[in-house]
Amino acid sequence: MRRLKYMILLVFVFISGCWDRMEMNDLAFVTGTAMDLSDDGNMLLCSLQIATPSTEGGMSGGGSGSKDKFFVISAEGKNGNEIHQKLQKKSSRILFYSHRSVVFISERLAKHGIQGVLDIFTHDPRNRLKTYIMVVKGEEGKNILQMNYPLKQVPIEAVREMENSGDDLAVTLKDFFISSESEGVHPVVGVIESDIHSKDPHKQLFRLAGAGVFKDLKLSGLLDINETFGLMWVTDKLKFGRITANLPEGNGEVGMVITHADRKIITQTGYDSVQFKIHLEGQGSLTENNSGLDINEPKNLKLITKALEDAAKKQVQDVIFKIQKKYKVDSVGFGQEIYKHNPEKWAILKNQWDTRFPEADISVEVNLIIKGEGMVHSSFEKESE
Repeated sequence: MRRLKYMILLVFVFISGCWDRMEMNDLAFVTGTAMDLSDDGNMLLCSLQIATPSTEGGMSGGGSGSKDKFFVISAEGKNGNEIHQKLQKKSSRILFYSHRSVVFISERLAKHGIQGVLDIFTHDPRNRLKTYIMVVKGEEGKNILQMNYPLKQVPIEAVREMENSGDDLAVTLKDFFISSESEGVHPVVGVIESDIHSKDPHKQLFRLAGAGVFKDLKLSGLLDINETFGLMWVTDKLKFGRITANLPEGNGEVGMVITHADRKIITQTGYDSVQFKIHLEGQGSLTENNSGLDINEPKNLKLITKALEDAAKKQVQDVIFKIQKKYKVDSVGFGQEIYKHNPEKWAILKNQWDTRFPEADISVEVNLIIKGEGMVHSSFEKESE
C-alpha cells in the first residue's frame, strides 16, 4: 500500500509541471513607463521603455549586443485597460512589468490630476508598488524614456540608482498611496528634468531637480533642490546632505556634509491656536573651508558651526514658508502629528485644516555637531599669504 502511494505521488509530480510558465523568449521586459496628456488634453498617452532582447533570446547585456539597448512604444486611450490593450498589440511578446523601475508623470498631466492614472497601478496585480514615481519638469515624460544616457545601457536604471543615493527624494507608488490616504499629510514625489546643456544625442543627460507637492491628487507646485533638502530633513527622510554657509564679515565660505540627521516636532494646540516647534539635529564633517580660520581653535569652530546652523535653518524656513503660505499644502505632516498625539483635537481641526494650516505658528531650531574637523584646516590660499 505504501509503495502504491509513492507511485501515485511520483505520477502527480511528473504530470503537474508549471502549466502557466512563460518562457523569457515570450516576454517583453518593461523598464520604465511615462504618462502624458494627449495634445488635445482629452486622452492619456502612455509610453513604455522596453529592453531590447539580445540575439540569444534574453534581455540585452553588455559588450557586443544590439546597438540600441531599448525601444519605446506609445498608445493613447481614455483608461488603463484600453491603453494596455493597444500597447500589447504593438508588441509581439507579452508585456512584463515586474522589472519596471520608474513611472514618470509629466508636469502637465500632474497639474491636470492623476486620479485616473493611479487606477491603472492599484487594480492590476502585474504592477509592483515598489516602483518609483516621479514628475517630469517642463516636458513630456516620454522624452526621458527616449534619452540615450551614456553611463547606462538602459537609462532608467540610472534614475533608480540616483533615487537610492540617499540625498534625493525617493518615493515609490506604495509611499504615494499611503500618504494620499493618511490623516493630516499630503504626498510629495521626486522631480526630474533633462539637461538643456546636453546637445549630443548620444550623450543625453537628465538630473534630479527637487520635489513636487500634491494635494487632492493634483500637483500644487514644485520645490527646488535646496527646498527639497529642507523638506527631507523635516520629514525625517534625510540620509545624506550638504550645507554651505558664508561666514560673517566676508570671512569666506565653509561646507559641511551631513551623515546623520534627526528631527523632532513638538506640537502645542490651544483653544484657538496651533504651534509647532521643529528641532533638527545633524552630525557630519567639514568638506570645505575657504577662510583664514583655524578650526582647531574652539572659538572658530563655534563660529563656523553657528554659520552652518543658520544656513540650514534658512533652507528649512524657506520650504516651510513655501508649502504653508504659497501652496497651502501640509506636505510635512503637521496635521498627522496632531492626529497621533491628540486625536480628539484633530477630530475638531480635521475639516478646518486647509485654512488653519497656513496660519499655524511654526518655528525651527537647528543643532549641528561637526566631527573630524581637524581634516580641514584654514584655506591653503590664506596660509600661503
